[in-house]
Amino acid sequence: MVAEPGLTPAVSRADIEVARERLGTRIRQTPVIKIEAGQLGGGQPAFWCKLESLQVTGAVKARGAMNSLLAAGQSAGLTAAGACAASGGNHGLAVAWAARSLGVPAAVFVPTTCPPIKLRRLAGYGAGVTVAGEVYEECRIRAESYAEETGALLVHPFDDSATVAGAGTVSAEFREQVPHLDTVLIAVGGGGLLAGALAALQGMTTRVVAVEPVTACCLGAAQDAGEPVDVPVSGHAIDSLGVRRVGQLAFDAAVAHDVQHVDVTDDAIIDAQVSAWEELRIGLEPGGATAMAALLSGAYQPADNEAVGVLCCGGNFDIASVLADRTVRVPD
Repeated sequence: MVAEPGLTPAVSRADIEVARERLGTRIRQTPVIKIEAGQLGGGQPAFWCKLESLQVTGAVKARGAMNSLLAAGQSAGLTAAGACAASGGNHGLAVAWAARSLGVPAAVFVPTTCPPIKLRRLAGYGAGVTVAGEVYEECRIRAESYAEETGALLVHPFDDSATVAGAGTVSAEFREQVPHLDTVLIAVGGGGLLAGALAALQGMTTRVVAVEPVTACCLGAAQDAGEPVDVPVSGHAIDSLGVRRVGQLAFDAAVAHDVQHVDVTDDAIIDAQVSAWEELRIGLEPGGATAMAALLSGAYQPADNEAVGVLCCGGNFDIASVLADRTVRVPD
């Protein structure tokens, strides 16, 4: 990935390496598996799958949250008031886990779309949970007020350099595990994972393709408008990718690297979830299956011999709820 001259993203490859050293063994090095051509259906190309769904808390968000809290602790920004966050679920889980690990309290503000499985796990981590509206932005306002009133550290889920640097460690790890990758497909909500990937792969030959649901496409809208703009959000992956406006850090990085963007339908996401479960026994939440959906649906079509990686970023969901409304594909 080579940035255009004159455009300097806020997070660098050096920042990713600092985050990796800071995180150390607090997070897991998640496995990579190769999916052979046709294994998930006719016409499907071979690809490499990074199972960040097996990360602590079940999602990549653990990396960014822990890096943010550790960085704040090093600069005396983390106090007895603890941490707080606005989240559709995964970032809140990550902040709650990181805060518990460091012995401080956590308050998490979630929308009504937060799935029951994530609410249960938040309670299990000991976080104070408040349902604060229908979408992320309403939760953000409540979290900002809470931070101002209590002195708690507000940990942003995607538009903060420490969060982005932590998220970027997964792409650096993926590239080390599969050094010959030409392309990595990454799901985009607010864009922290995208910005981190672009920083981690800076100066390398591996490029990043951004994937969004058609019902929540804030990056695509921003690329069309030339700046971050608000978009309506809905659909199957709203709990993890339903952000109305892409983060400035992600937008700046996407512009600097001229990132390709593709959209996928809700049906394609569900099909990817079902295929991953039925054929591989890999459980992926909607956001975690979005990047894979681009490849399986043909929304992204790799060139001949292109080595493609798919980052499966989360696995916090109830597979029974997906299968109940879907006819399971039986292999020939």
